[in-house]
Amino acid sequence: MNSKLAHHLLWERLRLGDKDAFFDLYSALYYPLVNFGIRVCADADTSSEATDLVFTTIWEKHESLTRVDNVEAYLRTFLKRKLLRILERKRKINDALFNAGANGDWMEMSYEEFIVKVQSDELVQHQLKNALEKLTFRQKQLIHLKFFDGLSYEQIAEQSNQTIKTAYNTIYDALKILRKELMRKS
Repeated sequence: MNSKLAHHLLWERLRLGDKDAFFDLYSALYYPLVNFGIRVCADADTSSEATDLVFTTIWEKHESLTRVDNVEAYLRTFLKRKLLRILERKRKINDALFNAGANGDWMEMSYEEFIVKVQSDELVQHQLKNALEKLTFRQKQLIHLKFFDGLSYEQIAEQSNQTIKTAYNTIYDALKILRKELMRKS
């Protein structure tokens, strides 16, 4: 049986909620998708993260998935879109934080002041990029919601299925890590 047909049959079983089919499809396509993602974004970690999100999403939405003839091509397209969203989000976070300054006063700034302070300074950009690598995916996500989407802690908590206190603490911890990293390098 050719792989295209095998993937199609696994997809159909997956749509019906068959966990074994999901894991078989995952085993068959995970590394080819990660390799494809690396060719798209030139970053193995980002590619792995996006591929994990693709598989998580298809399992969560397996009941509403449509029929697909070429599963690998479908998942490549899905992965490419996911990568583009991740890269755009990272770019926005990096741009704003890189340009915010390393003196730490941006932690108390309003959203508007934070955006106004965004300027180009390559050294600070490099330092912030390194500092951002210290954050977890969740911390980066919540920082994005707070500073770029301008959401309140209540809205962030609702969107991330966390309590308000957890959202606040996660953002606070992320800012503390960024501040520590930036102070250490300056």
